[in-house]
Amino acid sequence: MSPLHGRLARHGTSGPGAPGRKGHRTLEGDDVTTRAWQEAAIAAMPDGVADFFAGGAGREVTVADNELAWARVRLRPRVLRDVSSVETHTTVLGTPVGLPVLVAPVAYQRLLHEDGEAATAAGAARAGSLMVVPTRSSVPIEEVASATGGPWWLQTYVLRDRSLTVDLVQRAASCGCRALVLTGDTPYVATKPRDRANGFAPPSGMVAGNARDGAEQDPSIDLQTIGWLAAIAGLPVVVKGVLRADDALECLDAGAAGIVVSNHGGRQLDGAVASADALAEVVDAVAGHAEVYVDGGLRSGTDVLKALALGARAVLVGRPVAGALAAGGAAGVERLVAELGDELREAMALTGAVSLGSLTPDLVAKAPQ
Repeated sequence: MSPLHGRLARHGTSGPGAPGRKGHRTLEGDDVTTRAWQEAAIAAMPDGVADFFAGGAGREVTVADNELAWARVRLRPRVLRDVSSVETHTTVLGTPVGLPVLVAPVAYQRLLHEDGEAATAAGAARAGSLMVVPTRSSVPIEEVASATGGPWWLQTYVLRDRSLTVDLVQRAASCGCRALVLTGDTPYVATKPRDRANGFAPPSGMVAGNARDGAEQDPSIDLQTIGWLAAIAGLPVVVKGVLRADDALECLDAGAAGIVVSNHGGRQLDGAVASADALAEVVDAVAGHAEVYVDGGLRSGTDVLKALALGARAVLVGRPVAGALAAGGAAGVERLVAELGDELREAMALTGAVSLGSLTPDLVAKAPQ
C-alpha cells in the first residue's frame, strides 16, 4: 500500500471489544486518502470482519457503481474569482455543523475498535460533524450521547416488536437526539454473499447496545410510520433509502422533514441505481421544501462538492469513517472527516466557489458515456 502522503505504523494491540482482530493499524504523517484509511483498516481485520463492512448484496454491482457514478460527474469550474476565503459552515435541520459531511450509520462498530460508536461520535464532533447513530450500535446510545458532547441523530429501524422501537426512540429523545433517520429500504436484510461464504455473525458477547440481537425489521411498515415515529419521539423524521422522485414526495406528504438519497451502500437491492445518478431527480422533485442528503460511494472532497452542486444539503459517509475508526479510533475519525473538509475547501476554491450557496448545478456536467 502506498498512500498519497504519510506512512503506516502497525501496533499489535487488541481490545476486548474487537474479538479476533489482528491489531490496530494507525496512519501517521501528512494527509492521506480515504482509500488509504480503508486499506489500513482492512489489513488489520480478520477476513470475515473486513468483508462484513466492505461487502454488499448480490454481485456487488451497486457497491462498485456508487463510486463510479461520482467519477462520471465532471466539473465546470469558474475562473478569476476571489477565493481567498472559503466557508463550509452550514446547518442540517437547523443544527449548525462545521462542514456538510455527516457520519453515516454503521452497525456493530466495536468489531472495529474497542470503543465502537462512542469513539466515532467523539471524533465526528471534534471535526465539527454530526453522527447518525445506528439502531444496531454495539454501544448503548446513552454512552454515545455522553461521548459526543454535540448534536447527533438516530438511525431507526422499526422492529417487529414495536415496543423495542418505542423504547429506543424515546431513550434517544431523552438524551439529546436531534432527529430520527428512518431507514426505508430494508424491510428485510438482503443476503450478503461474502458473509454467507464466511459464515459471518457478530461474535458472542457483541450484543447490540440498543436492540437485542435477533430483533428483525418489521416488513409491514408504510408511509404512516413516519408520522408515528415523529409523534412518539417528538423529533423530526428524515427518510433514508429514497431513489425516486415520487417516493420522495410521498414521504414529504406523510410528514418527513428530510430525505436521504441512498441505496444502503449497495447492501440491499443489488442493481439499484447509484445514489449520484438519483440525486438530481429527487432534489428537483423536493424543490426546496425539505432538505435532501445523499450517501453512497463518496470518497473525496471533490465528490462532496459534486453532491452539493447537485442539490444535496450535506452528505453522509460510512465505509471510510469505519476504516478510520479501525485504523485510529476517535482521532482517526476526526482526522478523516477533517481531511474531507480540507479537500472540499480546496475543490471549492478551484471551482471559484467561496460558500456552499455558490455550489450550483451549473458547476457539474455528466461525462460522455
